[in-house]
Amino acid sequence: MASQRVPRRTFLRRAAVAGGAVALAGAGGFGLKELLDGSGRPFQDPTTLDTRWPIKRAVYVMLENRSFNHMFGRFPGARNVTLTGVRDGSEVPLTAAPEWLPGDLPHDRIAAVTDIHDGRMDGFADFDSSTIGFAYTVHDRDGIANWWHWAENFVLCDNFFSSANSASYPNHLYMIAGTSGGAFDNPGQSPEVLKIREDQGLAKTWGCDAPPGAYVDIYSYETGEKLHGARPCFTFDTQGQQLSRKQVDWAFYSADDTEDGYIWNAYSAVDGVRNTHLWDEHVRDVDDLIGDVKANRLPAVTWVTPRYEFSDHPPYSTIWAQNWATELISALMQSPAWEHTAIFVTWDEWGGTYDPVEPPKLDELGLGIRVPMLVISPYANRRMIDHELGEFTSPAKFIADNWGLSHLTDRIANTHNFEHVFDFTRTRANLLAPDPLPILKPGPLPEKPPGDSIGWPPKISY
Repeated sequence: MASQRVPRRTFLRRAAVAGGAVALAGAGGFGLKELLDGSGRPFQDPTTLDTRWPIKRAVYVMLENRSFNHMFGRFPGARNVTLTGVRDGSEVPLTAAPEWLPGDLPHDRIAAVTDIHDGRMDGFADFDSSTIGFAYTVHDRDGIANWWHWAENFVLCDNFFSSANSASYPNHLYMIAGTSGGAFDNPGQSPEVLKIREDQGLAKTWGCDAPPGAYVDIYSYETGEKLHGARPCFTFDTQGQQLSRKQVDWAFYSADDTEDGYIWNAYSAVDGVRNTHLWDEHVRDVDDLIGDVKANRLPAVTWVTPRYEFSDHPPYSTIWAQNWATELISALMQSPAWEHTAIFVTWDEWGGTYDPVEPPKLDELGLGIRVPMLVISPYANRRMIDHELGEFTSPAKFIADNWGLSHLTDRIANTHNFEHVFDFTRTRANLLAPDPLPILKPGPLPEKPPGDSIGWPPKISY
């Protein structure tokens, strides 16, 4: 499909006309009072929209590559956690997880099947890798102090699984659409294809803007058999498109297309967004996120993926990722939006790190290995450990039910909507107080960039 992107001046002019018309008609679209948000973007006040619950803003954050037991294996009250793993049928003690891993761990579709080993959950070290021993590690409280604090004071989900038993790509698609379109793994690109974008000063992409030659294999959810290969550019519907049709504003914040981490912008793989005006209207640079929060410019629904070095993707510092997220969560807590916001924070897959729980099987792709999920809101049940079965479509069902959207897929329809982790009868006087935290002090940089990293990024905040 040829690009239908609209020049920015044309878009703003159209938006101003449409916003005025909607306001005059008394509908719930862009109003005259706050037509522009100060950045030049049209602004819709989320508090004016009808919602099922008193939540007027949902912020869905997806980090990278950590299992639940790796992160919260020492957390009091969490179910099915352990400090002893199983490796090739024998018990092994889990060692302390370092801030930096020396390299990445295997975490594609084949690695997931190997790790699970027909439910034995003992194949995490069955790879020829010098770093594989770090799969059997677990964080202590000090290493994840801010996550631990918010888990103690809001909601920690200990029965939450990635939607796809595989790598990042299908899981990020589930985040926005409740399906991966049959993609069971990350797209493939030859060195020659990758060099095309590199020569243009652009980062790798897993989307519609990938050069010719990029492909993703498509499989059957029912049989697991490969059906065909395809370009990584899908035509299925997404929640962003649903929200636009309902005149509810939304945004997706990610690394831009010159930064590593752009691969996690799932909307780049959706033709109806990437190649239409919706891309310019709703996709934003994640480096602008904190400023937009502080200026009260977030729309009703916001999806967030970070830059690579702040994503928690091994080998990068868990403190860097935690500090980036701390700045975001603390900014939300200190903003006027706090009193009506729900924040969902998760990790996109297990990243090769150990977890003892066999994932439930919903189809030939999922579920995947257990990952953490935190729910942070003034309406959240305080100090709750949620034991209900959830996956990445669960926040999607919350979004659908709160803003009156249909359920795009059976995965969304059949999961819970998180209503049970909130107390929506709570009066304004009894809302949980904001609980912002300072950033943590990271350890020293390794002497040289770890293996499998992108080197030292040009902009480091911590």
